[in-house]
Amino acid sequence: MSSEKPTILVTGGAGYIGSHTVLALQKAGYEVVILDNLVYGHRDLVEQVLQVELVVGDTNDRALLDQLFTSRQFVAVMHFSAYAYVGESVSDPAKYYRNNVIGTLTLLEAMEAASIKNFVFSSTCATYGVPTQVPIPEDHPQNPINPYGATKLMVERILSDFDVAYGLKSVRFRYFNAAGADPNGNLGEDHNPETHLIPLVLQTALGKRESVAVFGTDYPTPDGTCIRDYIHVSDLADAHVLGLEYLLKGGDSAVFNLGNGNGFSVREVIDTAKKITGKDIKVIECDRRPGDPPALIGSGDKARQILGWEPQYPDLENILAHAWSWHQKRHK
Repeated sequence: MSSEKPTILVTGGAGYIGSHTVLALQKAGYEVVILDNLVYGHRDLVEQVLQVELVVGDTNDRALLDQLFTSRQFVAVMHFSAYAYVGESVSDPAKYYRNNVIGTLTLLEAMEAASIKNFVFSSTCATYGVPTQVPIPEDHPQNPINPYGATKLMVERILSDFDVAYGLKSVRFRYFNAAGADPNGNLGEDHNPETHLIPLVLQTALGKRESVAVFGTDYPTPDGTCIRDYIHVSDLADAHVLGLEYLLKGGDSAVFNLGNGNGFSVREVIDTAKKITGKDIKVIECDRRPGDPPALIGSGDKARQILGWEPQYPDLENILAHAWSWHQKRHK
């Protein structure tokens, strides 16, 4: 490979994890083009912070993909453009199968036609379903309990088959709870609707919400609330760059969990947020939600060993402090 860094297409690059990965790619010297339909992505962050080319379009648009792939020399695609609301996937599975599965299949077929052989896929720990062991290793059985998890598992299967048939090499990252924000405060989490605990807690601290709901206080955990493995979004982004470079050096298709290997309970998150923000955060205790496992914690050992991944911000206080500075800036 020449000393000039190649160009990467990042689908969903205007979204939360995608935008942080674009930033990490830029820091590593790569050229980036973003493809995003802006259903959930943020044009202003692409234009003002990332300042890379944004193609507004959909992965289901084969003609657009063909035009994109013939007009540029991409060496790899990083794919983040999935719908990811678990509850919505249950009530409207068609939307999820069409975007997450058919959209990805269309993208992969266009890549195959253009002889692009490297693919980094944003998968999820939701493919495991309810874990039978914690921390969860990559060879844990995959039994998703909702359509969202099922769509990601289906794409993983497609990628295995494409490797055998067409030689498409992929790295699949199954993440746990992405959290936090760019330490410089220029990028962060901004979903509408917002369903993730940390932004909901911080919006309550800002006075944008009256209270935060805690679903279930009778789990078999030390304080009775669910435990989740929160991983800093910048650490996730760094892992994607390492996964890309692993493929570009000729690495074989592989699956990696991205987790810190330890978890924090809902109460711990709220207590730490009170400490970071100096605000009182009103909590309303509710019944458990169906399908919520007591604890979801991932083992990141394989990513450390093979990719040399070292999370820089495993500490909950760092994650919340970075998120807090972003939310204060974003929601003035």
